[in-house]
Amino acid sequence: MLSSKASSNCHGQDSLYFLGWQVYEKNPFHEVENPTGIIQMGLAENQLSFDLVESWIRKNPDVMGLKNKDGESVFRDLALFQDYHGMPAFKNELVEYMAKIRGNKVKFDPNNLVLAAGATSANETLIFCLADPGDAILLPTPSYAGFDRDLKWRTGVEIVPIHCSSSNGFRISMFALEEAYERAQKLNLKVKGVLITNPSNPLGTTMTKDELQSLITFAIDKDIHLISDEVFSGTVFDSPCFISIMEAAMDSNLKRNIDVLSRIHIVYSLSKDLGLPGFRVGMIYSNNQTVVSAATKMSSFGLVSSQTQYLLSYMLANKKFTSNYMKRNQKRLKKRKEMLVSGLKKSGINCLKSNAGLFCWVDMRHLLCSNTFEAETDLWKKILCEVGLNISPGSSFHCSQPGWFRVCFANMNQSTLQVALRRIKDFVERSSFNYQQNMGSLSRKLISNWVRKLSSADREEQER
Repeated sequence: MLSSKASSNCHGQDSLYFLGWQVYEKNPFHEVENPTGIIQMGLAENQLSFDLVESWIRKNPDVMGLKNKDGESVFRDLALFQDYHGMPAFKNELVEYMAKIRGNKVKFDPNNLVLAAGATSANETLIFCLADPGDAILLPTPSYAGFDRDLKWRTGVEIVPIHCSSSNGFRISMFALEEAYERAQKLNLKVKGVLITNPSNPLGTTMTKDELQSLITFAIDKDIHLISDEVFSGTVFDSPCFISIMEAAMDSNLKRNIDVLSRIHIVYSLSKDLGLPGFRVGMIYSNNQTVVSAATKMSSFGLVSSQTQYLLSYMLANKKFTSNYMKRNQKRLKKRKEMLVSGLKKSGINCLKSNAGLFCWVDMRHLLCSNTFEAETDLWKKILCEVGLNISPGSSFHCSQPGWFRVCFANMNQSTLQVALRRIKDFVERSSFNYQQNMGSLSRKLISNWVRKLSSADREEQER
């Protein structure tokens, strides 16, 4: 009785990424009320700096009360219909904040900004603008598990993976990029663009200027678009520093091609940097006025509320607050990431070297019973159901190698993370003990069989 779109199974909801959440929600961990419950380590939320935001809110009660600087109510103005172009005051502050995160090495024009209800809405709107159903977008893997939903489900666009390998730290190679493009052509798919996440989700790594410029050159040569999802740009807590695709595009050699900037589009949100996913604030930035115009029209299906824009315009206008927040948040992220990495290392588990994000890309290949995705799923089930940790398996991120997992560290307090690390340590030790027991049992069985055969051979010799 439903439409083909509504009944389509390409939403990705049956992915282990989402299934893990469902299991967690039935038995969530609580330090007092449910200490044996499942700890959520599959959700990339930033809860480490809520106190900084809450402190600002307490100091600015008039803004929360929907009053202006003179103490007058602005409720009626905000309650009435707002133009879908967005509030100029908010857009002006947002582009300044974006530039600040990028070290003010690039400037953004608020007229090139399109607001959307989160990065999910922004990514989908942008794909609607750039591609038709049946066209293709090239996407480096491992890639964010929600992209099947965001990029493909309603747009009808095909995702062609750019397979990246652990052999070079999952960096995007030109060979892999060309291979993906050629594969799309063999499938008779028209490639309309490349989409990257920088910093990477799920890797937690940033791209170099050379890598970005190679991608820009590739996009120019193939006459396609380049989308850079930069929602984690404010979470870079270690060197190398973050380089935006816009900064790489401003290089003098590339600027000679006047068409280059019209092909580059940025997706951003305040969900990760400010830890406000529930506020649903996303955006598209593009120098292509045709794209800006079309995306603005489409944004009416997913607007940012007037109250949210009003509150955040005041918050972002407080430069002392934003500077303090950025510095302290990055320090906290770095400390928490180091806690996870060192704790896992004590259990014999290593992580990919990273400098950004709210998670680590964790190598558990040595814990697999075989080098298969079936074995990865079995390990994931054990960790979820027996250990009580919801971590996300690499297969849900379309990783080409089994045994990698994304583990989040910023959506819980320190004591909860310590509980999680103890559980992992106990699990690894049990697994090692069981392995040694099994190997010991196998060795004893082999020796017993060898002795029986030897005794039998002796008897046969005596009978002769």
